Amino acid sequence: MPISPAGKSFRMKLLISSAEVIDLNSPFHGKICDILVTGGVIEKITVSTKSEPILPKGYKLIKAKNQYVMPGLFDMRADFCDPGFEHKETLESGAKVALSGGFTDVALLPSTNPPRDSKIGIDYVKNKSKNLPIHLHPYGCLSKDRNGVDISEMYDMFSAGAVGFTDGNRSVQHSGLLLRALMYNKIFGGLCLVYPEDKFLSEGGKMHEGEMSTSLGLKGVPSLAEELMVHRDIELAKYSQGRLHFSGISSKGSVELIRKAKKQGVAVSADVCFANLCYTDESLKDYDSNFKLVPHIRGKADQKALWEGIQDGTIDAIVSNHQPQDKESKQLEFEYALPGIISLQTMFPVLWQQKPKSVSAEKLVQALSSQPRNILEIAQAEIKENSEANFVLFNPSLQWTYEFNHSKSENTPLLKTKITGAITHVACKNQLHTHV
Repeated sequence: MPISPAGKSFRMKLLISSAEVIDLNSPFHGKICDILVTGGVIEKITVSTKSEPILPKGYKLIKAKNQYVMPGLFDMRADFCDPGFEHKETLESGAKVALSGGFTDVALLPSTNPPRDSKIGIDYVKNKSKNLPIHLHPYGCLSKDRNGVDISEMYDMFSAGAVGFTDGNRSVQHSGLLLRALMYNKIFGGLCLVYPEDKFLSEGGKMHEGEMSTSLGLKGVPSLAEELMVHRDIELAKYSQGRLHFSGISSKGSVELIRKAKKQGVAVSADVCFANLCYTDESLKDYDSNFKLVPHIRGKADQKALWEGIQDGTIDAIVSNHQPQDKESKQLEFEYALPGIISLQTMFPVLWQQKPKSVSAEKLVQALSSQPRNILEIAQAEIKENSEANFVLFNPSLQWTYEFNHSKSENTPLLKTKITGAITHVACKNQLHTHV
């Protein structure tokens, strides 16, 4: 059954029958339940019985047997390119992509033109996203103009609604700058997010350094470039006693360093990109530029360590790293193509299918819902009575073809392919969106 190009939306007066709850914050976790929703609020939850529930007059019935209901998904790292690169994506098109993939909340990188380094940029996202079907949360730049030299106007942006501060795919090379940012953020409870990479070790690299880069004749980026920065930044977080989040962890060594730091009580958290869990550098054997990414997809040992980090809690969140690129930027010789992949629309079912048996469904959902909200200190979406109706329904066995791409860009290897598992309904902002 294909996913529709534009799902229908309903004001929420509905009864969901026989859906299995995946939400460790809910007293109904792991149970098959009937859920009554009125006016955008979960009014009542009861454990399903063999008999059909009574449908109140004027309510819509969703039969969800063999489907899961879970909190609305939250993506901590996406680029919607607006303003400045609207030909690649806009806030409107990005919201549509996210909604179709089950995401009710998305945190946006400040990699715009101009960079989002002041209150004006935060206000732009807040005001323009009010009437969108999902919640958008803007990051502000960590450094002014993302130049890696001067601290940005962090407190003003925080007061305006910035949920954290990052320079996106630009690693903070200046240790003094990051230390000042960590200490300054302690004053008002802000969060610094960093992409760890030593640019002097990675300079000129096109992919992960390993056997595959050698066989392809491409200059590689060693895992050491990431791990050195992770080690440095852990020490800065320890010294400053500030909160630090590592975004886009990709190597086994980084997982080990973060695991050790957490055991020592250092206030660090981390996320991993969808592509680093689902692909390895072997995907580049045909020079497909859709797999040219930052962070680089690495080897099988790294992939295994990343999944283990999800299961044991070393890695807190999974992110889309949704980075649209136009055709002119991707349909080039591999060496010259820009990095990036669009992933929000297909991310959850692909992760569901590819996760190892050692990784539980609960851990996967946590990493895509409650954990990002914890890190960014945003109210939880929960499958509980009297909670806001912010949830998704997922059918793990429904097959569909990825034909209707809601993004303005097409940089993904999954277009026109069949995918097993589909988001069928999304509830957010007192509306139910149906995707089948």
